[in-house]
Amino acid sequence: MNLVLPQGVVRATSAGAWSSVALQGWGRLGSAPCQAARPERLRDVADAVTSNNGRNLIAHGAGRSYGDAALNGGGAVLLAGRLDRMLGFDATTGVLVAEPGVTIADVIRVFLPQGFLLPTPPGTAFATLGGAVANDVHGKNQHVAGCFGDHVAWLELMLADGSTRRLSPTQDAPAFRATIGGLGLTGVITALAVQLLRVPSNAMRVRRQRVGGLEAYLDAFRAARGASWSVGWIDALAGGAALGRGVLETAEPAAESVALPTPGARRMPFDAPGFLLNPLSVRGFNAAYWRRAPAQGDERVMHANRFLFPLDGIGGWNRLYGARGFHQFQCVLPEAEAPRGLRLLLEAVGQAGAASFLAVLKWMGRAGSGMLSFAQPGFTLALDIPSRSGDRALLLRLERITQEHGGRVYLAKDSALSPQGMVEMYPRLAEFQQVRARLDPGGRFSSDMSRRLGLG
Repeated sequence: MNLVLPQGVVRATSAGAWSSVALQGWGRLGSAPCQAARPERLRDVADAVTSNNGRNLIAHGAGRSYGDAALNGGGAVLLAGRLDRMLGFDATTGVLVAEPGVTIADVIRVFLPQGFLLPTPPGTAFATLGGAVANDVHGKNQHVAGCFGDHVAWLELMLADGSTRRLSPTQDAPAFRATIGGLGLTGVITALAVQLLRVPSNAMRVRRQRVGGLEAYLDAFRAARGASWSVGWIDALAGGAALGRGVLETAEPAAESVALPTPGARRMPFDAPGFLLNPLSVRGFNAAYWRRAPAQGDERVMHANRFLFPLDGIGGWNRLYGARGFHQFQCVLPEAEAPRGLRLLLEAVGQAGAASFLAVLKWMGRAGSGMLSFAQPGFTLALDIPSRSGDRALLLRLERITQEHGGRVYLAKDSALSPQGMVEMYPRLAEFQQVRARLDPGGRFSSDMSRRLGLG
């Protein structure tokens, strides 16, 4: 099989129906050698799942999980990129039926001109719908729209014996809730139905305001609870009275449409040299970015893609952290614990000199529907941590702060959570494991993450 490999593949050598590849997560923290198949039809998926090659298997979408959730070193992966057909759409109800390899960008390209948007897209449009289910992703409107799984009407899941089951909130609901956010460990999603959101145009009216510190930031989010979308950038290296300062953006659907931004206008052509990313340079960037937002705020109308997926405008932006890659740490803290917990997290990053210029704060309004869903009411903070000496100690410290304040770590971004941390942060883990054992008694579906966290 000749493979057109997803971003993050280091090398590939053909070997019959399976090919030897080495995959990376989006954080580029080393590679995972494995065997890969890239099916194009449902029968090909069944052949790959049931083939007696003695290896465990995990589905792999667009490679946008940051860590090892979709990696399977020494095992096998099913590359879903060619399972990218839209199977049906009801313009009356807004329900789209599609294969798992359809990307969010595909959906927006086809349906935004018709007045439909995915209800809760994550921070990149390059993720697949199958990956969105497996990670129960959320977006800048989680506080009003929930997570991706809240909008899935049903899905079809292929089990290890090649049989397919339709799951929904009323058809084997435990299996459905285990698959939503289940990291691909219950089987291979072969189709899903998702409810799209009606919008009046392709644009959003975005208000931007500068915020001077953490307490003011949390108050600003609370004041903006009625906004359809909200997101904040935080200067993770600011200290003292400026700790937690940043820029808050809120958005509403715009009545008028605007021109589509030019795709691929900028690209990171090489790995940034390590010396360029240091606390001094990032401190300067962060200060300039904060001052760029007018003190009195401003308002603009922009294409939805620019607001929802700002980093997609820089191809290969993960190379900004150099050849050694980076971790992304994202956690959510309950609202009551957020003021102290977020302060401790930001202080830990500042003290470690971890040069994160991509720190994002969002407000969450309700828990996710899956057994391993990340979301819970409160505030979620995402931080990029360059890979270097001492990064593991910092990540462990961030994990402990999160756990001590009743929070949890986002598995779609994770590369360092401990098995004990997993048990403490995800109270429905045992329930998930019971359902997983029923669906996959032979343990066919496995990944580097599932083994690292002891999810089997």
